Amino acid sequence: MKPVKLFYLRNCPFCKRALKYVEDVRAASPELAAVEIEMIEESEEPEVAESFDYYYVPTFYVDGVKVHEGGITPEEVESVLRKALK
Repeated sequence: MKPVKLFYLRNCPFCKRALKYVEDVRAASPELAAVEIEMIEESEEPEVAESFDYYYVPTFYVDGVKVHEGGITPEEVESVLRKALK
């Protein structure tokens, strides 16, 4: 399984939605529950956030590759998690 990183901001409405979608997708597809996501709150870990190339949150990386940046849908969350399984 490939590592997943999620950069987010605690008060960002798009990030809150993305976190809810992660929960929903995992509940609907049990095989995706095994995908571990390293959650990085960028204002609390600026040195880590600055070492990655993105502008908008939420941003997902799978195996070190940016796969999604900005507002996200449940289908896109599922796609991100499925990439980690490949």
